[in-house]
Amino acid sequence: MENVHPPAATGSFTETEQLLRRAVARAPASARAHVDLAALLCRLGRAGEAVALVDDVIARQPDSVWALSLKASLLGSEHRMDEALAVHETLVARVPGASIPWTNYAGALKAVGRAEDAIAAYRKSLALDPRNGFAWTGLAGIRTIGFDAGDIASLEQALQEAGDDLNRLQLHFALGKALGDQRRFEQSFRHYEAAGEIRRALIRYDAEMLSDLVDQMETVFTAGLFARRLESGCDAPDPIFIVGMPRSGSTLIEQILASHPMVEGLGELFELQKLAAGLDGAGASRAAWPQAIAGSGDAELRDLGESYLHSARRRAGTERPFFTDKMPSNWQYVALIHLILPNARIIDVRRRPLACCVSCFTTYFNRETSFPTDLENLGRYYRDYVRAIDHFETVLPGRIFRVQYEHVVENLEGEVRRLLAYLGLPFDESCLRFHENPRAVHTPSAEQVRRPIDAEGLGRWRNYEPWLAPLKNALGPALGL
Repeated sequence: MENVHPPAATGSFTETEQLLRRAVARAPASARAHVDLAALLCRLGRAGEAVALVDDVIARQPDSVWALSLKASLLGSEHRMDEALAVHETLVARVPGASIPWTNYAGALKAVGRAEDAIAAYRKSLALDPRNGFAWTGLAGIRTIGFDAGDIASLEQALQEAGDDLNRLQLHFALGKALGDQRRFEQSFRHYEAAGEIRRALIRYDAEMLSDLVDQMETVFTAGLFARRLESGCDAPDPIFIVGMPRSGSTLIEQILASHPMVEGLGELFELQKLAAGLDGAGASRAAWPQAIAGSGDAELRDLGESYLHSARRRAGTERPFFTDKMPSNWQYVALIHLILPNARIIDVRRRPLACCVSCFTTYFNRETSFPTDLENLGRYYRDYVRAIDHFETVLPGRIFRVQYEHVVENLEGEVRRLLAYLGLPFDESCLRFHENPRAVHTPSAEQVRRPIDAEGLGRWRNYEPWLAPLKNALGPALGL
């Protein structure tokens, strides 16, 4: 197979697609070639073609396990969960002695709210391979289950036998959860700390670059610039952007809104990141797009808004007039949202800093998520997030609506009424029964939003307070928020 550079690196999707199609033609049984081409097609908004590509392989090779696995993944990423589950069930029936298909099946079951079935599938996967870190972290992500002494012994043995850093990372996270369940908090903390250090070496995260981006926002996006662009952008009011920190309650807010008959929850979309990366002059540096969008003309801003809508609406499964885009890191794109979609709504879901950052510290994020999990950089990230939101609240007063997670926990109906009033939507009782909504949820909070709201997790961070000095120091003035 030819060496194929990622599309963002070459700048030419067409050329990359041609190279990948030639690779598939030369090696029609190659899993790697098909995975790469399917990933590109999905990135280009052509997921249907990607599924058809894999269906061609399955038609020729009905017993192809990798093709069935790829199809299940594609269907899941497109939120076609009934079809994805059917493929997963075919897979585990075909290779019942393989651990990974059971892990993937469990993840799909968890996404659709079948927690007990998901637990059983994770346990089956671990019975086949006790060192399967993906299964352990998946099981640890179901917060309602408690690990026992037998689980801790199995995890410690698996950690001794772990073959690579990713596996060790996952096992440390699961041990952190297991020891926390046993109230052995210092040992729990040390495993989370070890996991964060390993992840820090595995992912691409640049704290300086993020701070530079916020600096650029404060310099470029002035009240004067926005005043000159009052007539810019696409005037559609359809999107509701939910931004903030991970583990801030954003999934809960989306689940509440997606329970309203006029709102469809589309989950975490990458459309804004793609638009920003595609701006002229923005490709070389993440901090360069503010200058690029500030120099765009009215027609270009309108086209960008329409492009976003077309891409996002492709994922919709209903005709509801409004939809949510719940990508927490979109706080970095508030100015882009305002300039290309001036009538879209922006909700900042805020959770108190120590509780939020400790929840992030104790949550497993995959390698594709460019987000810190060590305490110092978590504090710095939270501080930059607050700094950016504060800036936009100054230059665009009233543009961002704040929801405080703790207030939602304390007064669900009052906060839901306040939120719906901001959105111009009538109150609907179904929003208070959000846990009955059967929609698939693909975030670490998937299992939590299947239950009525409670205050159980509000003070969990205090179990780790003796070791939080690096976080408190990094938060600086944001600590008191």
